[in-house]
Amino acid sequence: MSVLLVSMMFKIKTAKFITSALNITKTPPDNSYPEVAVMGRSNVGKSSLLCSLTNHKKLAKVSQTPGKTRLINYFLIDDAWYLVDLPGYGYAKVSKSEQERWSRSMEEYLAERQGLVLAILLVDIRHEPKASDLQMQSWLAQRDYPTCVVLTKADKLSRSQMMESVKRCAKAMQLSQEALFPYSSETGFGREALLEYIGGIVTSNGA
Repeated sequence: MSVLLVSMMFKIKTAKFITSALNITKTPPDNSYPEVAVMGRSNVGKSSLLCSLTNHKKLAKVSQTPGKTRLINYFLIDDAWYLVDLPGYGYAKVSKSEQERWSRSMEEYLAERQGLVLAILLVDIRHEPKASDLQMQSWLAQRDYPTCVVLTKADKLSRSQMMESVKRCAKAMQLSQEALFPYSSETGFGREALLEYIGGIVTSNGA
C-alpha cells in the first residue's frame, strides 16, 4: 500500500474520552488497542495538539496553567486505537512529591505498557530543547520505542524562523530534519503530515 493511499485513508472520525488514571494499575487492559502516547514539558501544547489532531475542540481541556495534565488520560480513536495524554514534566510550581509522582506514573507507563506503538515527544519550536526533553528522548531511545518529535507552536514564527528552529532542534537532538514535525494547533499546519505518520504506525499494528 502506498504512503499516499495510507494518507488518504487515514482520517480521525471519532474520538472519545475513556478514563483518567493515577497510574497504570487503573488504565484500560493492556494490548486491547494500539496506543500512541503524547508527552512533553508542561505548557508545551499537549492538550491543544490533541484537540487539533482529532478535530474535537473540547476533547482535552486547554489551559494556560502549566501542569494541568496530572493523570494518564485515555482517548479512544475510531474505536480502533488510543491516544494517551501523559503528565507534563518540568513544571516547578508543584511540590517535589507531586513531581516525583508524575515522573513515576510516566516511567511505569513507558516501561511496562505493551500496547504502546508510538511515543510522540513535543518540544516548543521557539526554544532550544531543554535538558528534560533531551533526557526523555534518550530514555525512549534506550528502550527502542518508535518515537517522533513534534515542534509545537509553529504559528508563532515566520517561515524562515521556523526552518532555522527545525535545524537547531535537529542538531541538538541529533536527528535529521525530516524526523521533526513542525506543528500549529492554531492553524492546522503540519496536521496532515503527522496524521500520515501516525496512520502508518497504527495501521501496521492492527488498528
